[in-house]
Amino acid sequence: MTRFEVNELFSVPRERQEPAPGAVHLPDWLDPERQAQLVTQCRVWVRDSPMRHQVMPGGGRMSVQSVMLGRNWRPYRYGASAGPGIQELPDWLVHTGQRAAADAYGELSELALNFEPDSALINYYDSQAHMGMHQDKDEYSAAPIVSLSLGDTCVFRFGNTETRTAPYQDIELRSGDLFVFGGPSRYAFHGVPKVYPGTGGPQLGMKHGGRLNITLRMTGDGASGGFGLEKRGG
Repeated sequence: MTRFEVNELFSVPRERQEPAPGAVHLPDWLDPERQAQLVTQCRVWVRDSPMRHQVMPGGGRMSVQSVMLGRNWRPYRYGASAGPGIQELPDWLVHTGQRAAADAYGELSELALNFEPDSALINYYDSQAHMGMHQDKDEYSAAPIVSLSLGDTCVFRFGNTETRTAPYQDIELRSGDLFVFGGPSRYAFHGVPKVYPGTGGPQLGMKHGGRLNITLRMTGDGASGGFGLEKRGG
């Protein structure tokens, strides 16, 4: 019996979690139909702009594969807006991100009211891929990061804002889960040390398995945004 089958056999409703101030985990936020639609749409995006392994400034090659919508991204910087080779960020995905922020923080929260994502990073993890502990600080805006999980379950390691090392918490993110981090947790170190192959189930049509992660971001376009914070250094 696979891990997925065991999870389904003994599944119990998972509760909303707030592992740190400003960090919110909403399990099963996307229903199965919506998950399948997003997987299909990811195939369209990848067909038009193939995924690739990003190369870090020091020469290291990331094990995940990625494609960007809305703005071009290279490690540690954003480039031009949609143009040759860069696909536009569709309005429906912007609205999905805004609804996610509202569900995480409340519709009247400043973190939700001011959230207008202008880019999306789509990462694909095969069974061997991982993501080291890092901060999302390439953006000029301190707006929250909205993360959607599809496919195989992963261990999401959520840490502190000062160091890559402990203290941190390991959180299991399954297909359909939403994780949002902003406010005091916006610059928390985080990573994905492990993906569990075969846990995504057949309903998404991902015949090769793996995990898709869509993160919606508000880059700020080089200026202070509605959150009134300048880009973090480093």
